[in-house]
Amino acid sequence: MATLPNPLPKLASDPSGRSLGLQLPPGVLVDATDDGPWHEPLLWHAARAASPGNWTALGATAGRAGLVPVLVDLGGAQGGPDSWELMPAGMSYPGDHDAEEVLAGFWEEYAAADEDWPGLAAAPVLGADPDTRAAQVADLLAAGGQSWLTAPHLALVPARRSADVPAALGWSGPLNHENDTARLSAVLRSWEDRFGIRVVALGFDVLAVSVAAPPATLAEAEAVAVEHYAFCPDAVDQGSGSLEAYARELVGEQVWSFWWD
Repeated sequence: MATLPNPLPKLASDPSGRSLGLQLPPGVLVDATDDGPWHEPLLWHAARAASPGNWTALGATAGRAGLVPVLVDLGGAQGGPDSWELMPAGMSYPGDHDAEEVLAGFWEEYAAADEDWPGLAAAPVLGADPDTRAAQVADLLAAGGQSWLTAPHLALVPARRSADVPAALGWSGPLNHENDTARLSAVLRSWEDRFGIRVVALGFDVLAVSVAAPPATLAEAEAVAVEHYAFCPDAVDQGSGSLEAYARELVGEQVWSFWWD
């Protein structure tokens, strides 16, 4: 995957991040991958669990340093990112993929044989600033707002944009669905542009995004539900059970979460 210069190695000799304009708490640099240590750190995460306000305190200054915030779960059965079997060497570049082509391909594979791909959902009206909404959702998750995120810690990842974080890490959470996470990051980029999403949390096989422009009507939600099903069939098949039921849950929803079996 094509990458930007990585500022994280500076933290080895400057743990507070002052040379990057940061004021970091004690933390950990992670370079562990499925193939052994990576040649540079893939992320930094705080040693202490996240609390409300952490995202806002670091988010803007981290962005100026070329780092993107995300919450990572250190409390799951599979442990933290150093045990997630990250695969950065196997990732392509998100910008090399077309989001609709990716989704249409998944739809053809997983949807009923008589269901044609209906196309991308239209972009709703932006209801909030995407970065402000991300900070609000991060605070909710840090306060224990979701059962699927047991021990969130604030992390920083070198990436061009929030949607690229899974690919930049070489995250293998959707491995049974897609080996090249950059293809899913291409979809996340499209959702950034249309729905104002930000990737706010990652677990071993869970991804959550904040949504600044959620669907406001059932018709809008039904169009989005189609994309979600292509992106992560388990969200429907092992959740609501039907696209219709799933769509009803999306109306006005400010957090979209996905889990791959």
